[in-house]
Amino acid sequence: MKKIIIAAMATAAVLSTSVTMAADAGAGKAKFQTCATCHGAAGEGSVGPKLAGQATGDLVAKLNDYKAGKQRGPMTSMMAPMAAGLSDADIKNVAAYIATL
Repeated sequence: MKKIIIAAMATAAVLSTSVTMAADAGAGKAKFQTCATCHGAAGEGSVGPKLAGQATGDLVAKLNDYKAGKQRGPMTSMMAPMAAGLSDADIKNVAAYIATL
């Protein structure tokens, strides 16, 4: 019984931390203005691919890969410098904003 209580308390601590670390779509909107040049104001795509409708986790993973300099496709040379200046919070915020499009 003691182990169950400890496990429940640990789970509650993790969940409460996740809530306080939630992304800020409003802050992401401000950062997205740079992205809109290539991806469109509504993420509809233009020079760059459509972002609207993509899963938040996928967007975060892609931006993290670009930031790390990993090859993600033909646009890596354009995206890597753009992502390099983003903090981890910026990446989550931008992805959260794109999810609202």
